[in-house]
Amino acid sequence: MLTGLAFAGASSAYAQAAKPAAKPAEKVVTKPLPAGLDPSAGAAPFASTYKPLPGRATAIVGATVLTATGQQIENGVVFFSGGKIVSVGGAGTAVPADVAVIDGKGKWVTPGVIDAHSHLGVYSSPGVQARSDGNEVTDPNTAQVWAEHSVWPHDPGFNRARAGGVTTLQILPGSANLFGGRSVTLKNVPSHTMQGMKFPGAPYGVKMACGENPKRVYGGRSRAPSTAMGNVAGYRAAWINAADYKRKWDDYRAKVEKGEKADAPKRDLQLDTLMGVLNGEILVQNHCYRGDEMAVMIDIGKEFGYRTTMFHHAVEAYKVGDLLAKEDVCFATWASWQGFKMESLDGIDANAAIAYKAGACTVIHSDDPIMTQRLNQEAALAMAAGNRIGMNINRAEAIAWITANPAKALGIGDKTGSLVAGKAADVVLWSSDPFSVYAKAEKVFIDGGLAYDRNDPQYQPKSDFELGQPGEGAFHQ
Repeated sequence: MLTGLAFAGASSAYAQAAKPAAKPAEKVVTKPLPAGLDPSAGAAPFASTYKPLPGRATAIVGATVLTATGQQIENGVVFFSGGKIVSVGGAGTAVPADVAVIDGKGKWVTPGVIDAHSHLGVYSSPGVQARSDGNEVTDPNTAQVWAEHSVWPHDPGFNRARAGGVTTLQILPGSANLFGGRSVTLKNVPSHTMQGMKFPGAPYGVKMACGENPKRVYGGRSRAPSTAMGNVAGYRAAWINAADYKRKWDDYRAKVEKGEKADAPKRDLQLDTLMGVLNGEILVQNHCYRGDEMAVMIDIGKEFGYRTTMFHHAVEAYKVGDLLAKEDVCFATWASWQGFKMESLDGIDANAAIAYKAGACTVIHSDDPIMTQRLNQEAALAMAAGNRIGMNINRAEAIAWITANPAKALGIGDKTGSLVAGKAADVVLWSSDPFSVYAKAEKVFIDGGLAYDRNDPQYQPKSDFELGQPGEGAFHQ
C-alpha cells in the first residue's frame, strides 16, 4: 500500500513526466543598425582615395646612403620599382638594364622625412582667422572632432614642406584641451581633397595635452581644469566614461552574437574616439613638456588599460629617458626650443641625445610651418648638442629621428620610414650631407613617384591658392 507521502511523490513524478518538454529559446536575429549608428560597422568614413603619383623603376647610384636602420653606405645604390624599395646596398648592387639611373655621386640619399607634429592644413598659410581651424577651444574634452575635417589641402605649406624632403605628416588638433580630437596622417602629395592625401591604413591618433595649456584656457573661464590636479581628474573621468561606453558596446555585441535580444547603446562621437584607444585601434599622441607629468600620464594609461604612443614637445625627456625606454613610449622634441614658457624652462639642447642614449625612441618634430622645411637641420642641431657633451652619435643613427622613429610613432613603421626592401619608395636625394645647413632636397619621391624636383619646374607643384600670387615658386631657389 502506498503511503500518502509515496503517493504524493509518484503523483509529482507523473506530473513531471506528463509535462511537455520546454521549447528551446528562439534565436533572435537583430537587425543591423542603420548606417552611422554603429561605430564599428560599414566602410570607414572619409576613406582614403590616395593614388600614388606615376613613377618608373629608378636606381640612384653612387650616393652616400643613410638607410635609417643604422647603416651609412658609401658609393651606394638605392633601387626602387612599383612604388617599393627593391634593393639597397654598395656599389656592386645589381641594377636592371632598362631602368632610369640617377647619378648620385657627391650626393646623399635618405628615406623621406616624416613630420610627426604638424598643423599644416588646419592652421593654413596665410595665417588668417578664416583659416584658424586647429583648436576647438569650446570644452576641455573635444575628442569628437577630427583634424581631417579642418585640413585645407591647398595650404601652400604642404608644397614648402615637400621641398624640404617631407613625404609624410601627422596633422594634429591644437593643444588647448585635455582631449583635442583625432589626428590624421597624410601623404604629402598635391591633391584637391584631404581624402586624396590620407595615408592608406594609417591609424588615427588622439591628441591629449597636459600641463599649462588646458588649465590656462579653462581656468581663465572659471571652470575646470584650472590646476594640474584638475587636468588629471579630467582625464580620469573621461576614461571612466569611455570604459563604461565600451562595456555597453561589448555587451551588445556579445548578445547579438549569441542570438539574444539586445538594445544598442546610443552612439557618442566623443566616446567613440576614446573607446578606440581602449580597443588598441587609436594611438595616444600626448603634448607633455615635463618629465614628472609624463610619468603621471603613463600611470593613468596603466589605470585604464591603454598605452601612450608618444609624448610631444617633451623638452624634459632627458630626465625620464629610462622610463620612456622601459615603457616603450616615443618622445618628440625640438633641438633648441625651450624657455619660452614656464613648463619649458628646464629644456636643454642635449635633451634628445641624452634620452636617446638612455634607450628612448627619439623623434624630432616641428609644430611649425617653417621648421618643417628644415627638419634635417633640426636633427643636426640635436645631434651636435649631444656630441658636444660626448654622446658620440653619428648620422646613421640620427637620421632615424626624422624618418624611422616618427614612422613607428604613427603606426606606419612597417610601411615607410627606412630604406628597406618592400617598404614604400619614399626617398629623398640631397645635394650634399643632409646634416649640413647647405644641403637641399633635390628630388623627392613618394611611393616611387617623383613628387618634387628642385631643378625641374614640371615637378614643383603649386596649390590653387598660390597661382598668380607674388613670390609664387620663389622658394625653389
